Amino acid sequence: MRANSKIYVIGHKNPDTDSICSAIAYADIKNRSEKGSYVAKRAGQINEETEYVLNRFHVRAPGYLPNAGTQVKEIEIHEVPGVRGSISVKKAWELMNNNNVVTLPITSQDNMLQGLITVSDIAKSYMDAYDSHVMSAARTQYRSIAETLDGTVLVGNEHGYFVKGKVVIGTFHPDMMEDYIEKDDLVILGNRAEDQLCAIEMDASCIIVGLGAKVSRTIQKLAEEKSCVIISTPHDTYTIARLINQSIPIKYLMKKNNLITFSTEDFLDEIKEVMKTQRHRDFPVLDKKGKYVGTISRRNLIGGSRKRLILVDHNEESQAVDNINEAEVLEIIDHHRLGSLQTVAPVYFRNQPVGCTATILYQIYQERQLEIAPNIAGLLCAAIISDTLMFRSPTCTPMDQAAAEALAKIADINIPEFASDMFRAGSNLKDKTPAEIFHQDFKKFIIEDVTFGVGQINSMDAGELKEIKDSLLPNMQNECGKHGIQMVFFMLTNIIEESTELLYYGDGAKELLEKAFENEVTGESCVLKGVVSRKKQLIPALMMALQNQE
Repeated sequence: MRANSKIYVIGHKNPDTDSICSAIAYADIKNRSEKGSYVAKRAGQINEETEYVLNRFHVRAPGYLPNAGTQVKEIEIHEVPGVRGSISVKKAWELMNNNNVVTLPITSQDNMLQGLITVSDIAKSYMDAYDSHVMSAARTQYRSIAETLDGTVLVGNEHGYFVKGKVVIGTFHPDMMEDYIEKDDLVILGNRAEDQLCAIEMDASCIIVGLGAKVSRTIQKLAEEKSCVIISTPHDTYTIARLINQSIPIKYLMKKNNLITFSTEDFLDEIKEVMKTQRHRDFPVLDKKGKYVGTISRRNLIGGSRKRLILVDHNEESQAVDNINEAEVLEIIDHHRLGSLQTVAPVYFRNQPVGCTATILYQIYQERQLEIAPNIAGLLCAAIISDTLMFRSPTCTPMDQAAAEALAKIADINIPEFASDMFRAGSNLKDKTPAEIFHQDFKKFIIEDVTFGVGQINSMDAGELKEIKDSLLPNMQNECGKHGIQMVFFMLTNIIEESTELLYYGDGAKELLEKAFENEVTGESCVLKGVVSRKKQLIPALMMALQNQE
C-alpha cells in the first residue's frame, strides 16, 4: 500500500473565516496550476460566522485534521493476503515461503481478522508432535489429508472430517492389528490386501495406502459399505508419517486471543512504544471498520513518509495543528508577525503586511492569471471583511479594500449588506456555552519567555457583549496554568463603536496592561478606545511592554 501522496493546506487552531477560506482558495490555486493533490483541511471547529459564509456560497467545510503526526495509513503497509482457517499447515507454509513472510493472518470471508500463525508456531507444533490424536482433535478434512500427501480420495466423502480416533501405522501382522487399531482410527498401510481388509473390518474411519498401491474393487466396495475413506498416495510410509500432520487446518494452531493489532488511523509515535515491548515481527493492521488490510513491522517505521502541509494564516507553533513537528511543512502563506515555528528544510514563505491572508491569495490568483470562481471570490471577500472588520481595523490596507471590492463584483455581493449579515451570524452567542464562546477564537503566544493566551469576540451588539462578560471570567481562570499559560486576556470588541473591553487574569497581567497602554487599570477589565485588532494593536503593545521590562 502506497503512502498518502496528498498535500494538506491548513490554517490555525480555533480557525476563523480567513483561516478556513484561505485554505480552500490556496488548495484551488495549487490544484489548478501545479501537479499534485492538494486538499484543504481545518485544525479545529468552525465558528458560526464561517459556517454562514460557507453555506452562503455553497462550499463544503474542509475535513478535520486534529493531528499532523504520521498515521499507519500513510506508511507502506505489507499487503499480505488473509487466508481461511481451513487451509492446511502445508499450504500455509508454502504461502509464507512464496510471500517471504513469517506471519500469516487468518481472516473470515468478510475479511475480519480471526487469528495469526507464524513460522515459529508451525515449528513448535512439530517439536511437540507426540499426540497421535492431534489430527482428529483438529478436525482435519480428508481432502486436506489427500492434498498434503499428493494423493487421491478413492472411496468416501472427501469433504468429510477425521474427528475421532488416532493415527496408526499398520506395519505389524494382521493377527496383531486387533490389539492396536480401534474404531474410527486412521491407519497408514502398504499394498497388502489382508492388512487393508483387516483395518476396514476394525471400523477404521480412514485408511491411507502408500506407494500408489492398487486397491481392489472388493476392498473399495467393503470400505464404502463400512463408511471408511480410502486415500491413495505415491509416498512411502516414512514420508506419509512425516507429512500427514501438515494436513491439520491452521485454525487449530493459530493464536486467536489477545492479538496485538493496529488501526490505519493510529499515529506512529503511539505504536512505536507498543512495538518496543513486543517481540512480534509483524503486526496486523485493521481499517476503520475493523477489517484486515495488511501487516507492518518495525522496518516500516524507519523513514516513514510524513504528512506534507502548507500553512496559511499562521506561523506560530503554538497555533499550529498538533504534532506539527512530525510533519513536513512545504509552504507558509501568512500576514502575521514572524512566530516560533521552525522547519527542518527551507520552505517557500510568503508573508505580507496586509490585513488578511485572503488578500495575498487574491494577488496570487492575479499573478498566475487564474480566473476566480464566484463562490471562491465570495469566500475570499468574506475573509477580508471579517479580518478587517469591514475595513475599520488598523490592520486594513488599501490592498485589502481593493481586493475585497474586486472580489465582491465577481461574487455579486453588496459588501455592507453582506458584512451586516455575516457579523450578525458570527455574533449570535445566545445558544453557546461560556466555554464555547471563550475558545471560539483563542490563541496562545510566547514572547520573552512569557506564555499568554488571547481570546476575542466581535459583536455589533453592546448589550450582548455585556451579558457574556461575567460568564467568561471563570473560563479565564481555568485556562490560566494550562499548557504553561501564565496570563489570559479576552477582547470584547464592539465593531460599531470600534472599541474593546479587555478582560485580564493571571499574575502580572494588570501590570503588563498598565505598561502596554500607559493607563491605570482598575477592576477586572479596561476599555481600550480604538483598539479592535488583536494582531496589530494588542499583541504588539504587549510585546513591547514585555521586551522593555527591567
